[in-house]
Amino acid sequence: MSCSSSLILPSISSNGFRRFSPLKLDKSRVFMSSISVGSRIAAVDDALFTDYKPTNAFLFPGQGAQAVGMGAEAQKVPAAAELYKRANEIMGFDLLDICINGPKEKLDSTVLSQPAIYVTSLAAVEILRAREGGQQIIDSVDVTCGLSLGEYTALAFTGAFRFLSCITLCFWSSLLCRFLRMGLSWLKLRGEAMQDAADAAKSAMVSIIGLDSDKVQKLCDAANEEVDEANKVQIANFLCPGNYAVSGGVKGIEAVEAKAKSFKARMTVRLAVAGAFHTSFMNPAVSRLEAALSATEIRTPRIPVISNVDAQPHADPDTIKKILASQVTSPVQWETTMKTLLSKGLKKSYELGPGKVIAGIVKRMDRGAEIENIGA
Repeated sequence: MSCSSSLILPSISSNGFRRFSPLKLDKSRVFMSSISVGSRIAAVDDALFTDYKPTNAFLFPGQGAQAVGMGAEAQKVPAAAELYKRANEIMGFDLLDICINGPKEKLDSTVLSQPAIYVTSLAAVEILRAREGGQQIIDSVDVTCGLSLGEYTALAFTGAFRFLSCITLCFWSSLLCRFLRMGLSWLKLRGEAMQDAADAAKSAMVSIIGLDSDKVQKLCDAANEEVDEANKVQIANFLCPGNYAVSGGVKGIEAVEAKAKSFKARMTVRLAVAGAFHTSFMNPAVSRLEAALSATEIRTPRIPVISNVDAQPHADPDTIKKILASQVTSPVQWETTMKTLLSKGLKKSYELGPGKVIAGIVKRMDRGAEIENIGA
């Protein structure tokens, strides 16, 4: 079966070898062992991308962006449709059918929504590639990031998850499909681990709209005075001014919702997630993620991928593994990420995948920011 696309693996030039565009990386330092198939990669300076200068960015959505009907548009583009076919084979059930037809309750489950969003986001890259000028846009991207789960998609796009550094075009199809299998396996495990952690304790998440982060913290402090330790809450997603997500025990979340109006919040929105993500409630999931990541080869991304944990790009594979494992218990620093990108001169962004949550966040931070949504 054919799998055409360069979205998961690094771009390939006419002579069959990897190109390092758009950034000119020091091949001798980053890919010293790349000529030898299966060889260990040389140690990498984690600060390799510290002085990055963003121009065009790909932004990938996270859990909560899912919606019944997503994936339908992708079926009009053969390369995008092929990703769903491969995903169905890898997952062992019809993921596309759940994406398109639901039911919503099933699609919203952590175990299914994470791989569904991942595949749909990568399919959106293929939709972009298929349109006139799309490949030129893809080649122009020099930084990427994603909300929570979206960080995995961003790493996939940059070639951080790959098997060979120096390949010929005849191997393209099998390598692409092998990576899709690996990425989905990770996300299936991630989703299962997070779902199990959520099931172990009653917890939830809620978005607080209309308050700055200091007031949201005071709201959390007030709610925590009324609940026991098992129901404490904290800010889990720093999205943008006026939009922060709080995670914690169900009683704590209910206390936040009850007090929000008195703190002058415009509204609260309970999120369609299984539990208190990005808090200590997810600690049971960390060891399973660490075990899976330790057994997996991750390579230096070809362009900067901004971490949710510290809003910084990382180049060292071991550091990336540690960050991915800790991400589920750490607050998402999306506000800092976007402020940094915009202050560094970012010209245009593309949101690839279901929904338009990220576009809304970017516009709230800078009404003049140029961002385009590429759905699937």
